[in-house]
Amino acid sequence: MRVVRFAAGRPAEVVRAPEPMPGPGQILVRTEAVGVGIGLVRMLASAAEGGEPVRPGGEIVGTVTALGAGVTGFQVGDRVGGVVFQDAFADLVVADPRLVAQVPAGVDAAAALVLVRGGLLALGALRAGDFRPGQSVLVTAAASGTGHVAVQLARALGASRVAGAVGSAEKAGFVRECGADEVVTYAQPAWGDPVDVVLDGVGGELVQRGVDTLAPYGRLVAFSAGGGSVDAGSLLGGSRAVIGFTVGQLHRTRPELVERHRAELWELLAAGRLRPRHTGLPLDQITTAVDLVTTRANLGRVVLHTT
Repeated sequence: MRVVRFAAGRPAEVVRAPEPMPGPGQILVRTEAVGVGIGLVRMLASAAEGGEPVRPGGEIVGTVTALGAGVTGFQVGDRVGGVVFQDAFADLVVADPRLVAQVPAGVDAAAALVLVRGGLLALGALRAGDFRPGQSVLVTAAASGTGHVAVQLARALGASRVAGAVGSAEKAGFVRECGADEVVTYAQPAWGDPVDVVLDGVGGELVQRGVDTLAPYGRLVAFSAGGGSVDAGSLLGGSRAVIGFTVGQLHRTRPELVERHRAELWELLAAGRLRPRHTGLPLDQITTAVDLVTTRANLGRVVLHTT
C-alpha cells in the first residue's frame, strides 16, 4: 500500500509499505479521502524544530476491510468516517471504532470528510455558544474547512445575520457564497455591528477582538489551538462570556450528544442546506496540499483523494 512519510527537513513523500493489521478492538479502513488541516501544519513545524519524524493522524473517510477481535457494531464493507491518531495519510489505516461512524449511502467522500470532524466542530461550537434562531453570529477563519461549514450552519439554523472574518479580502466572495451577509478582514479596525455569538477558530489576538464584537450577554466560543488571552474587565460591562470547546471532550463525556450532532449534520446535508466545499488533490500531491493550508490559501477543506 501507499503511505506518506514525513521526515524533518525533507519534503513529504509517498512510499510503499506493508499493509497494517487491526489489533483487538480495532478496525482496518481502506481510505477514499484524507483531510489536510492546520493541525498537520503545526505538527510538521514542531517536528522540523525537534528533528524527529512524525506519523500524523487526521480525518479519514473509507470502507471497513477487516475487524479486530472483539469489535461490534461494524462489519466489513461499512462506509465510515472519523479520526485516526496515526498514519492517516495512507491507503489503509487502523482506526478506533469509537472515533468513527457510519457514513450514509450516496454521500460523496469529500463532502463526508468535511463534516466528520469540521462539521462536528462547527455544530458543537454553535451549540456550546447557546446559539438560538434569530441571533447573530460572526465566524473567524470563515473560509477554512471548519469555518465555512459554521457559516452555513448558522444560516441553516436560523441566524438573523451571519458575518465572516477572513485574512484577506479575496476570500470574501467565497464566504458570501456560503451564506454570510457580510465579510470583514482581520485588518479592519472594527468588525461591524455587535453579534450574539462569535465562533473563533484562529486564536491569538483575535480572541479579544471577538469579545469586543459581542453584544451584551454575547458568547465567544474558542475552539482553536492558537491560544490567546482576554481582558476579564472587557467581559463585565456587557455580561459577556468566553467558552472553550473541543470535540474530544464531547466524545469522552457526552458521546450521545456527538451522535445527535452527526445525525443532524447528515439530515442538513441530505436536505441541501449544507454544501461542503473543498479543494481535492491526489495523495501524491501532499506537499501542495500542505502548502495551501500553510499559506492560508485554501477555500474550504483541503482533501487528498486516495482512490
